[in-house]
Amino acid sequence: MQALLYVLISFLAMCVAISFHEWAHAFVAYKLGDPTAKNMGRMSIDPFRHIDWIGAVMFVFFGFGWAKPVVVNSSRLKHFRRDDVLISLAGPFMNLLLAFVFTGVWYFVRIDGEWYSLLMSYLIGLNLNFAVFNVLPVPPLDGFHVVTSLFVRKHYGVVEFLQKYGYILLVVLVFSNVLDTLLGWATTGLYSLFLRFYGLFA
Repeated sequence: MQALLYVLISFLAMCVAISFHEWAHAFVAYKLGDPTAKNMGRMSIDPFRHIDWIGAVMFVFFGFGWAKPVVVNSSRLKHFRRDDVLISLAGPFMNLLLAFVFTGVWYFVRIDGEWYSLLMSYLIGLNLNFAVFNVLPVPPLDGFHVVTSLFVRKHYGVVEFLQKYGYILLVVLVFSNVLDTLLGWATTGLYSLFLRFYGLFA
């Protein structure tokens, strides 16, 4: 039963983090003039429109997975470089916002039960990890799109290097303690900041 509870809560937290993350990409793209994702049904918080089932299984059982990427038609964007940055950052920002909201719920609403503690821990921790992880400047993460848009003209060498070796760098980070250390440091700092904010109202 303990293992089943872990799997169910892990899957639920993943669905929340992924669906809002991808919805944010689609929503901002639509607002900036590209309805491609909306027309594909991706401007939705229905997790089943965004889940890649292989990626979902990998995440639940191995702690690392992926979702279906939102398609953006750059030709429909009026200011490609600026708009691509905004669209790319929308997903991580939404995860950060969700973590902030769930931290507030956890801070002010206390319910007895191991399931509640585990659920809130996953909702907060997973969204923080999604936010930080996705801004790393390596393909295929959102941070790489930001780097591409900002440096493609004056510093193409940076983009070219990341295109060639970014995937290798990502694999090294995932299977080493470097990524765990980075995520742990960043998420702990953000969580502490959120708690201090809510502490002002306690």
